[in-house]
Formats: sequence, structure tokens, C-alpha cells
Amino acid sequence: MNSVNPIAPQVGLDHGTTPRSLDDTRPFGTHIRMAWWKSLIVIVAMPLTLVPLQLGLYLLAGLVEGGDPLASTITPLKLLAANLSTGLTALLAVVLVSRFAKVPWRSVFSSPRRFDRRRLAIYLAGSAVLAAASVAVVAVVAPDATGWVGFGISGTTVAMLAVMALSTPIQAAGEEIMFRGAVLPAAGSWFRAARPAFLTGLVVSSLLFAAMHGAGDPWLNGYYVFLSACTALMGLITRGLEAAIAFHIANNIIATTVNTLMADGNSLVVDRTQGAGGGPALIILAVMNLSVLAFVWYRERARRTNSER
Repeated sequence: MNSVNPIAPQVGLDHGTTPRSLDDTRPFGTHIRMAWWKSLIVIVAMPLTLVPLQLGLYLLAGLVEGGDPLASTITPLKLLAANLSTGLTALLAVVLVSRFAKVPWRSVFSSPRRFDRRRLAIYLAGSAVLAAASVAVVAVVAPDATGWVGFGISGTTVAMLAVMALSTPIQAAGEEIMFRGAVLPAAGSWFRAARPAFLTGLVVSSLLFAAMHGAGDPWLNGYYVFLSACTALMGLITRGLEAAIAFHIANNIIATTVNTLMADGNSLVVDRTQGAGGGPALIILAVMNLSVLAFVWYRERARRTNSER
């Protein structure tokens, strides 16, 4: 017998799970449902796991490399710490969703179809082209916003590039799994109707995604919310996380590669304080996000058209 759900009274409080925990007639992102208290655990567990884990690994990196582990500079070991902590938290997210909703873990990544590696590769290539183009446009239109010092290669540069190549895909995929694969459907579980469920999940996951980046600049926070909304829509369009993961990987690898090569052989400096955002650079990046979203929409539309012939 169901009792009252304190978050959304119009939704019954399910103390267990029902056979409808996985409903592929609903849009991706609202296809997994769980009891309200379980969804709260999923959402709260993300920051409560990621922040202490990343802080602990940062402190460990500081012991090995020396210096202030909490400084705004990104060293090779700090980059590795950030990337691995995100990957481990994403693993927890998959376990929690699959256990709480009693659904196959694969449904976090795509449903009802299987995860499509060919889709991932195609969207990775397309996103890489658009991300590289956006970096080039920013360099021409708003060079002061890049923070580049000058081209240089040192041992630090090589170590940064090696760590990035090995672990940044884990970090980028991990964020999509955490926020679009777990938090979005968890928050969406508070509503029965698909539209308010998806909108609620989008808002909650986007705000949490922005908060976890710890930016002190409102323009940067707004961009993180916008980026998150775009990748959520990619999941909605494709019924899976391939496009979102591909875009996130391409964006992070290209940005990190260029910024590392233009740091004059030194560690990266990440500035997310007040006044660090805004201006034409963020507008260009927002256009790039929309371009990738349009690419995904067009290709999925063409795929459906071809399959109907």
C-alpha cells in the first residue's frame, strides 16, 4: 500500500520497486523510476562521494609532487586525481541506480537499444571537429580569454598529455553517467508524467553539474548549466549517452591539449573566480554546444528516415 510522497504528493510512495521500474515507452532520462527516497540517495551520494574522494586524492598528489595541493594549478597527478575520482563516483552511480530501481546496469547508458560504439565513434569525430573549430575561433576573436602564455614543451607538458590521454575519457564519460545517466532519471522519478519528469531531471542534474565545478563566476555557472542541458537533450534525442559522452570527451581532450601546449611548459592554471567568465568566448562555446546538438538531431533524424524506407 502506497503512502504520500513528501516531494511530489501526486506520486505514490513505492516502498519497493514495481515491474515498471524500467519503462522504455517513456523518453530516455525518464525511463528509469525508483522510490522517492532512493532517488534522493542517488542524487546526494554524488557530491558526498566525489568531493571527499577528489580532495583525498589531491592531498595524496600534493605529498608526491610537493606544493599546495589545493592551489588553482593543475599538475599531472592532480589531473589524474580529478579524473579517477570522477570515474569511481560514476561507477557508484551505476551500482546505485541498478540496485535501487532493480534494472539492468546497461539501461543507465542506453535503452531500449544496446550501447552503440559506432554511434560513439561518429559523434566523437563530429564533436572533435566542432570543438577544434571553436577553439580556433576563440583564439582569433577573444585571445585574451584563452589564458595562453606561449607554446612550450617540457616534462610537465608530456606528463600532462599522457595523463589526459589515459584518464580524461574516464572523467568525461563519468560526468555524463553521473549527471545524465543517474541524477536526471532519479530526479525525474518524482513525477509520473514524462514531460515534468524530464524537465525536473534536467534542472536538478544541470544545477548539480554546475555546482560541482565550483565556479565563482555566474557566467561560467550559466555556461555549465547550458552545457548540461545540451547533453541531456542529446540523450533524449538518441535514447542513450553515446552522443553526450562523445561530445564531452572531445571537448575536454581538445581544450586540455591546447591549453597544456600553450602553458609554456608549466602546469595549467584554472581560473573560475568572479570575472573569469563572460564575453565572446563563452558565446562561441555556447554556439559550439548548439552546433553539436544540431548535428546529433540531424543525424538521428536521417537514421530514422533511412530505417523507415
